[in-house]
Amino acid sequence: MTSVVDALAGGPVLGLPLPELWFALVFALLGTFLFLDGFDFGAGAIFATLPDDRGREAVLSAIGPFWDGNEVWLVVFGGALFAAFPSVYAGLFSRHYLLMFGILGALILRGLAPEMYEQRRDARWQRWWGRSFVAGSVLAPFLLGAFAGNWLVGSPRSLTLVGVVAGVAVTALTVVSGAAFLRLKARDALPERVAEIGIGAVAAYLLAVVATLGVLATRLPAGVDAVLSPPVLALVAASVALGAGYGVALRRGADLVALAAAGGLTYGLIAVVGLLMYPRIDPATGATVAEAIVSTLPLNLMSIGAALLLPLVVTYFAVLYSAFSGPITAEEAY
Repeated sequence: MTSVVDALAGGPVLGLPLPELWFALVFALLGTFLFLDGFDFGAGAIFATLPDDRGREAVLSAIGPFWDGNEVWLVVFGGALFAAFPSVYAGLFSRHYLLMFGILGALILRGLAPEMYEQRRDARWQRWWGRSFVAGSVLAPFLLGAFAGNWLVGSPRSLTLVGVVAGVAVTALTVVSGAAFLRLKARDALPERVAEIGIGAVAAYLLAVVATLGVLATRLPAGVDAVLSPPVLALVAASVALGAGYGVALRRGADLVALAAAGGLTYGLIAVVGLLMYPRIDPATGATVAEAIVSTLPLNLMSIGAALLLPLVVTYFAVLYSAFSGPITAEEAY
């Protein structure tokens, strides 16, 4: 018992570099939210392009069992950031409270609109709530991208050039995921052009990433050297390859492969952000991971708790996605 207490009070559990592990975990959780809720956002954006009720109902049926649960990962991300890096959480969210309120408002609108849309078969009513659904689905990833871009460069302002281009990149990425997910879940109920929307979105995403990196080259302390570092270039090259693979998979009807490629693009983007930021975690103040991490005892206790609880959360999502696997039925599509 004494040795356990000493380990908790004196240093990292099992000798692991816990500050860096928590830094990676925070960004992995953000990436998980961006991927899982991202295809919900993308489905909402594609909803705007569908000309008939059958296609719109298919979109709502496809994401219906998942979107509410997927938002849990945003809460887990915020909780992990608060638990491990409380000073960063406090400073970051207070500097960007307008963006935070905007993201929460968009999420509320995105969640409320489908429920209201289904309540009445009135054309005007459904047109209003359908537009609200699209607005929430587009605004949420755009503002999230703006938040991440401003965090990366340490800007205290809500509206910046890097925030705008990062917001466009994240929004396009969600459409990439959404097109693959809808093709997987509701191919027969949706027009073939959904695949073309996905292919166009992946091209727009890659262009937006290049534009974002170009802006970052002028804003980051290390400038061009950071953007052209071998790890970042390797991730960009991998993203181009994944984007090409995504397009081929959609054209050939390999929708699950396309969705996996979209996941790779999402985590690749998060990895680029982490690489460009490390070893700092709060560029606005210059605080590094080692400086911002909580003290050793709570850090180690949290690490043990996370090791026990995160597998349970993952298991829950595995059960959820297994229970609702497969394409939606004809009755669900209309």
